[in-house]
Amino acid sequence: MENKTLVDALIQDGLIGEVEGRKVLQEAALARRPVDEMIYEQRLVDEEKLAIAKGKLLNVPYRKIDPQDIDDETLKLFPEESVRNYKIIPLSIKDDLLVAGMINPDDAHAQEALKFIAKQRRLNVGAYIVTPSLWETVLRRYSPYRSLIDEAIKASASIAAKGSGPVQTVRLEETKGANADETPIIRIVSTTLKEAVWEKASDIHIEPQRNRSRIRFRIDGELREVSAFPLVLHSLIVSRVKILANLKIDESRIPQDGRFRTVLFGRDIDYRVATFPTPVGEKVVIRVLDPSTGLRGLEDLGLRGKNLATVKSGIEKPYGVILITGPTGSGKSTTLYALMQLLNKDDVNIVSLEDPVEYYMDGLNQSQVKPEIGYDFASGLRQILRQDPDVIMVGEVRDEETAALTIQAALTGHIVLSTLHTNNSVGVIPRLIDMKVQPFLLPAALNLMLAQRLVTRLCQQCKVGELAPPQVAEIIARELGRLSADARGVYPVSGPYTVYHSPGCEACKGKGVSGRLAVFEVLAMTPEMERVINAGATESAILEEARRQNIVTMHQDGILKALEGMTSIEEVLRETVEM
Repeated sequence: MENKTLVDALIQDGLIGEVEGRKVLQEAALARRPVDEMIYEQRLVDEEKLAIAKGKLLNVPYRKIDPQDIDDETLKLFPEESVRNYKIIPLSIKDDLLVAGMINPDDAHAQEALKFIAKQRRLNVGAYIVTPSLWETVLRRYSPYRSLIDEAIKASASIAAKGSGPVQTVRLEETKGANADETPIIRIVSTTLKEAVWEKASDIHIEPQRNRSRIRFRIDGELREVSAFPLVLHSLIVSRVKILANLKIDESRIPQDGRFRTVLFGRDIDYRVATFPTPVGEKVVIRVLDPSTGLRGLEDLGLRGKNLATVKSGIEKPYGVILITGPTGSGKSTTLYALMQLLNKDDVNIVSLEDPVEYYMDGLNQSQVKPEIGYDFASGLRQILRQDPDVIMVGEVRDEETAALTIQAALTGHIVLSTLHTNNSVGVIPRLIDMKVQPFLLPAALNLMLAQRLVTRLCQQCKVGELAPPQVAEIIARELGRLSADARGVYPVSGPYTVYHSPGCEACKGKGVSGRLAVFEVLAMTPEMERVINAGATESAILEEARRQNIVTMHQDGILKALEGMTSIEEVLRETVEM
């Protein structure tokens, strides 16, 4: 199947734009890779729709499969090596027909492997095209994490007997060149890194305790222990991580920072490593930067309705500052990247200053600041204007100098994206004035003030509705009554109201939650806001103007999402406050 043929079919079906199609064709040609892999990695087209389009061109039907329907006996039909190397999976066997799933039905090697397996068992074979995510799910069932870790720990018994000695440097992702003692350590680390990506963990904690070492993943904002091993192995595992991140393995007295990149499940995954000395050994935290979870559209983040319309209107302006505010860990950087994806076009020069660069995006000119050598946000902003930018992204407005330069950059005709620490959107203007920005500059420079918080997303498979308790119903009614009819949507001012909870099921592994989403409030600069600023810009006056704009506050946005069953009302009431 030719790359151009697939792209033409996707354009004809309205699944991808012509500009995007040409761009991904060029990238596939330069990388010498199939265009469907590039489209999947960049999430340009829903993988199911992509599979259907491929199937039509190859005359192979697409089939949607629940991985739970594939039993263990069926899995044994295919060796793990065949599943991994040829991207084929067994789906079912009935009578003398073996049904297989293939990501690339036109791959001659995959076809030969499938025929060989069927011939061995004297079976006829039929094939469907399946999605990469289904293949990844099935592949993972061949190598469960805990059993692999247990095997590696048993294999490292000889190390425990010897005690922790010096570790030789090994190659980045291979055991080739490593001695027999090092191989299980390499396996523990590589398996843990893969499992973290699979579980959609944001962080990996490798922590020494008094009698053991443990590994914890942060998933959906919560830490949970996933493995433990003898303390004698801890320094060896830390050394392996340091080798991957190019850190000094003989320095354990001071913290170190590094990063490395690898390809897992067909995606470029970045790992950011930070070590920290403790009395019983070095603690290591690894931030997992997976573009499939970190690079998402505004709607995927939870921005919708009036808030989404206000943001899209704001970024269409030719210049001005868009500030995203919220506490640490509230998803501000993810929203910044979503905005940059919208602005990222061939005729736009986007330059960013980040600390650190979290996700590498094609088409952007990203730079990591290094305050220790004098290259901070302020000095970077002075230099960045010489790069002829159309859009500037500054990781954070931390001080008076950066605030002043950010405003000046907007006033000289640039779109500037950045973050700030305030409790809500109403606090942005007073905070900038507190940072010595001249108030009369703000109306001309500021476009949008966007505040956000993260809440857990209910599992949509097992959520159940129930009538809201009277006290909660009163809060819901009061907040809906303050919204305009357009913002309120289908929900009446008076009840009854249905709220949702998820008891847990097989899909969410009994947790009841599946990921997180953000609640937002978006405040725009208006002529009325300019008069408020010129009159003194008190928070109460800004809040009055916000109400005149009929903004949907984070509290109200959360309530609307709770009524839709996206999150629980208790989570909203815990994470947000009334304005």
